[in-house]
Amino acid sequence: MNGALLGAVFVVAASTLWGTTGTVATFAPSVSPLAIGAVAMGMGGLLQALYAARPIAGHWAGLRGRWQLVSLGAAAVAVYPLAFYSSMHLSGVALGTVISIGSAPLASAVIERLAERKELTRGWMLGALIGVAGAGLLCFAGDSAGRPGAVSQAWAVPAGVALGLVAGATYALYSWAAHRLISGGVPSRAAMGAVFGLGGVLLMPVLVLTGGPLLESWGNFTVGAYMALVPMFAGYVLFGWGLARVRASTATGLSLMETVVAAILAVVVVGERLPVLGWLGMVMVLASLFVLTPRASS
Repeated sequence: MNGALLGAVFVVAASTLWGTTGTVATFAPSVSPLAIGAVAMGMGGLLQALYAARPIAGHWAGLRGRWQLVSLGAAAVAVYPLAFYSSMHLSGVALGTVISIGSAPLASAVIERLAERKELTRGWMLGALIGVAGAGLLCFAGDSAGRPGAVSQAWAVPAGVALGLVAGATYALYSWAAHRLISGGVPSRAAMGAVFGLGGVLLMPVLVLTGGPLLESWGNFTVGAYMALVPMFAGYVLFGWGLARVRASTATGLSLMETVVAAILAVVVVGERLPVLGWLGMVMVLASLFVLTPRASS
């Protein structure tokens, strides 16, 4: 298996784990989306730093020399979960996930074009177009579907969509920052540990202010622990391995797989309804993975 294909496999595996987060969060309804985001990415980020303590120490000079890139990535890491989980809370699991993840490939392409003057291949553009169109169908279908647990006020869906766009932009930004560190000679473990560890530190005040309900029951505590350990810690270890082998724009394109997993779980577990257009959107997202994967390049 070549490096690009292996990187794609790692990203898809990470995306599959991430796709479970929205559904799992519904099992702790008394915990606010800010607390869910802070415990997931905050504690997960600190675990990343602990896991990477030795590589971080070994490459401290390189990380310190690129402190602006590390700080930019960490700030994006801190904003992303707050926007993402709030988006799902306001607009529903399927719609919030689709907007957040579906907008990331386009944001990533813009970042790479502006920051690195990189040309996008026709293969990437075709795959991203198919994937984003599929995500758009999922979005449209999700907007017409039932959204148990979502806020019912008229402003909720537009606000959720806006926060989803913020989440997509920050996801693309920290993916690009981590990839830049890795391509600059910092091992993926050290780069991810530094960016996510600092991001986790930034999220600790939010966790302290909002995280009380996580300790009110074993159910809430279990949800928080799962979020931190599985999709955020294990998922981002896999994602870091993927970023070491493919471009950030390719990784964010492949991570559209998260929308499929989230939508299926939202239907099967949460009870959201997904019309035929939604299922067609899933097929298109899956098709985009086959277009993107062979074109993945370091």
